[in-house]
Amino acid sequence: METYMQAVKISEKVYWVGAIDWNLREFHGYRTGRGSTYNAYLILADKITLVDTVKAPFRDEMLQRIRSVIGDEKKIRCIVSNHAEMDHSGLLAEMIERVKPEAVYASGNGQKALEAHFGIGSVITEVQSGTEIDLGGATLRFLKTPMLHWPDSMFCCYLEEKILFSQDAFGMHFATSKLFADENDKAVMEEEMCKYYANILLPYSPQVAKLLGSVTLDFNVIAPDHGPVWRGEMLSMPVELYRKWSGQKPEKRAVIVYSTMWHSTEKMALAICDGLRESGIQVNLFSLEATYRSEVMTGIMGAGLFFAGSPTLNNQMYPAMADMLCYMKGLRVKNLKGAAFGSYGWSGEAVAQINKELEEMKVELIHEGMKVQYVPTQEDLQKCFELGFNAGTDFLKNNP
Repeated sequence: METYMQAVKISEKVYWVGAIDWNLREFHGYRTGRGSTYNAYLILADKITLVDTVKAPFRDEMLQRIRSVIGDEKKIRCIVSNHAEMDHSGLLAEMIERVKPEAVYASGNGQKALEAHFGIGSVITEVQSGTEIDLGGATLRFLKTPMLHWPDSMFCCYLEEKILFSQDAFGMHFATSKLFADENDKAVMEEEMCKYYANILLPYSPQVAKLLGSVTLDFNVIAPDHGPVWRGEMLSMPVELYRKWSGQKPEKRAVIVYSTMWHSTEKMALAICDGLRESGIQVNLFSLEATYRSEVMTGIMGAGLFFAGSPTLNNQMYPAMADMLCYMKGLRVKNLKGAAFGSYGWSGEAVAQINKELEEMKVELIHEGMKVQYVPTQEDLQKCFELGFNAGTDFLKNNP
């Protein structure tokens, strides 16, 4: 059996046996410029246990890593499925057929999802929050975490070594040969985890806050299903950041997002940006012709002010703006104040359409919307500057 792909030792009895996807560039509608990992873990108890699997095309990589530790995957006696999404369960049905385990553990919703995906619900043993399983020399305790980020999601805790297998929580899309977070650049870790939270977990911030408020996360290792493993001096970092992000407290920061055809809307965006800057508030400006929606969404998370600008094309807002607002609406941003702006030729519906979308997202409108026909004059740009300046000044006054 080929075993040139080696497992990585996490602790005395736990090994990483996952796969690295160096080439992944899109996941759930957002750009993954640094690839990803699909993390699976092997527990060397009397009953050898596999925690999650990998995306189906990476079967050989996972199998070789397992074999590098135990020689033959058929020695596996139990499997845990923390999350039924196919980047983690893609090989589950095959592994069940290969190793014929004594038990496969999942939440009740996990059982239903695995039946719907693969027709294997009948072989799944349902576990509840607090259920403990004795593997012989190792004890697992389960905690259901519904909507983090699927209904079936759960945590699995290896009690003796205080290792939390946290499925998609505390993870990120980041392909690296350095498996542990403390071996990587801290700024990159925060950047990629922020992007992951903003584009995957943000809608479920109430559930995140509830979990963090009700559970003591006292572990030596946090082992997520994507990205590096947390330990040592960086162990507290993901929990602290999740606590911050789940609160969605507005920061002293504004985001301007715009599309443009002949640069008129862009000129308005730049004038609003300069007004905000002059007020003393930090500004991030994104052109949708230059920036993908997930990068924009990462910038929006936590901002206090939001400005959306679009020209009118065929009586509609520009397609890139419609795409951005649809994506943003699904991620349920909270505590935003904002305004729409845009240029037009002869009809000018875009600003009103953006306003409607912002109202549906419960963004508090601070202006009826700034509209300019054709090319903005110096007077028009001065009004845009004042919109930004007044918005920033008022925000800072009310958020000292």
